[in-house]
Amino acid sequence: MILRIKATPNAKQNEITGWEDAPMIGPVLRIRIQSPPIDGKANKALTSFLADSLNIPKSKVKLIKGHNSRIKTFEIPDNIKLPGQK
Repeated sequence: MILRIKATPNAKQNEITGWEDAPMIGPVLRIRIQSPPIDGKANKALTSFLADSLNIPKSKVKLIKGHNSRIKTFEIPDNIKLPGQK
């Protein structure tokens, strides 16, 4: 499954804030991450936080696009129930 995330680094705490519609992209899951966007720290923290939040191993969460962008595309297993998903 492809999951698009809008990441906000340098947050007070790691948290999922919900879904929003991004122009020309569609639905994205907003996640706030404490780590700074330096040397891939925020990407690593986001991957770990996402795996922990979905109760899956980190090896099953792959960042496939957006390494240097706030909008990131992850690949996760198909059978995962996402937060706030209907």
